[in-house]
Amino acid sequence: MNHKKILVTGGAGFIGSHLCERLLNEGNEVLCLDNYFTGSKDNIVHLLDNPYFELIRHDVVHPFHVDVDEIYNLACPASPVHYQYNAIKTIKTSVMGAINMLGLAKRLKAKVLQASTSEVYGDPHVHPQPESYWGNVNPIGIRSCYDEGKRCAETLFMDYYRQNGVRIKIVRIFNTYGPRMNPEDGRVVSNFIVQALKGEDITIYGDGTQTRSFQYVDDMVEAMVRMMATDDSFTGPVNTGNPGEFTMLELANLVLDLTGSKSKLIFMPLPSDDPRQRRPDITLAKEKLNWEPKIQLRDGLVKTIEYFDKILK
Repeated sequence: MNHKKILVTGGAGFIGSHLCERLLNEGNEVLCLDNYFTGSKDNIVHLLDNPYFELIRHDVVHPFHVDVDEIYNLACPASPVHYQYNAIKTIKTSVMGAINMLGLAKRLKAKVLQASTSEVYGDPHVHPQPESYWGNVNPIGIRSCYDEGKRCAETLFMDYYRQNGVRIKIVRIFNTYGPRMNPEDGRVVSNFIVQALKGEDITIYGDGTQTRSFQYVDDMVEAMVRMMATDDSFTGPVNTGNPGEFTMLELANLVLDLTGSKSKLIFMPLPSDDPRQRRPDITLAKEKLNWEPKIQLRDGLVKTIEYFDKILK
């Protein structure tokens, strides 16, 4: 088997830590790069004894030189609470981080994968969203630092591919959940679980009829690894998410059921530019990656609740 040397930026983050683990388990050497703005050493502490794992504190906004075969570029705060906390830092991470990782890939002739997002579709007028849809994004809103930063990163990836022949891959990640989510990140799954376990009111924004689709982190990592392994002629972007669609009310009631919590539901105003619907069309992922999510929401939530139950004690 051909073992590779792989760089994962944002490797101490929620998805990044699961990806590092998976790549190590496959016998690769993994360099995990993180500045701990939203990532945490706790997520990768169990990997530190592995001689093929290296942890480097570094911010992708600044150039980084290392010799690797593949790069997974995941560095960027990904929840509204964190990416709005320092909006300029967020857009610099997306744009400068992409430029630095593309420059590295170009010099090394390495493959580089960009973790993009369903947020590139904004508040979509097309449902479900295929990769051919250009999106409906507010360029000057409070979420724009993330949405437009990720859109610009995709532009850079495609331009480096067309102009310099860099071997690129783009995945658009839809809502992902699982163990190692940050309890403070303000995402709906972690919010509901933390509130339910603490016996606090569960806050639903709007009337609870807005929908999301949730994929378990192991399914997401599987899609990324398969995407990296595709032929160089296939760049993506490719949607990776779960086409099963749930309202916020359905999710809240499922969390209450699984935790046995007596928490009450309370309703708050909907935040600015919050999309009403979000669901991926994964036809391309099925065709090109032979991939679709396997883990049902109930099963994934059970594992996620177990994780939060441990860390909240």
